[in-house]
Amino acid sequence: MLAVEGLSKEYGPETRVIDDLSFTVGRGASLTIIGPSGCGKSTLLYIMAGLMRPTAGRVLIDGNEVVAPSRQVGFILQDFGLLPWKTVKENLCLGMRIRKMSKEEQESRSRDILAYLGLELHGDKFPDRLSGGERQRLAVGRALVLEPSLLLMDEPFSSLDTLTRERLQNTMLEIRSQKELTMVTVTHSIEEAVFLGDSIMVLGGRPCNIRALIPNPGAGDPDYRNREQFFEVCRRVRRAVEAP
Repeated sequence: MLAVEGLSKEYGPETRVIDDLSFTVGRGASLTIIGPSGCGKSTLLYIMAGLMRPTAGRVLIDGNEVVAPSRQVGFILQDFGLLPWKTVKENLCLGMRIRKMSKEEQESRSRDILAYLGLELHGDKFPDRLSGGERQRLAVGRALVLEPSLLLMDEPFSSLDTLTRERLQNTMLEIRSQKELTMVTVTHSIEEAVFLGDSIMVLGGRPCNIRALIPNPGAGDPDYRNREQFFEVCRRVRRAVEAP
């Protein structure tokens, strides 16, 4: 379980971006976070990933405080974070090399993940030879190959066209279910937040605070976009985002 307790972050006496946030995400659950640009959403993810320290409060994963990057956490950046001078397979193996896994283990895991994501024919290509959707799948694979229990995503599909974006959202539902992942996703898209999140947290203000935490029991169903409940939750989220 992920627990955020009294979290605050400031970059100076006059620049507090997060103020006293507290929430939990159960094991295997999916939380989506939405709010205006600059309200601290990405900063919150970086703190949860152990890449940034809070000014006050703490983040716990299964009861252990996060003070540095953890093997339990996978992080997918908005720009994919791929190295253009390395091949698909080399990008996929980067985290495993950093963790000094054996070459045999790297080979086995990378082969399985490439096949799982439909990239098995692209291992020797460079990222610029891939489509946007393929690059995104590679970024997902690079996180999954480390077998995290918590996956953090920062606007992972924002640069993709609508149909590719929806296909990858469906893929993330399948991955979450099959691998029992806990997921936290930052997005600017109301529809994406409602499709992916068991609950939707709306942030606002400066410093940011929780404006609303909206339950979303229909999430996880691939057909959810076509249901009236989906549109009703979208309307609730929109009202919360637009509230003064």
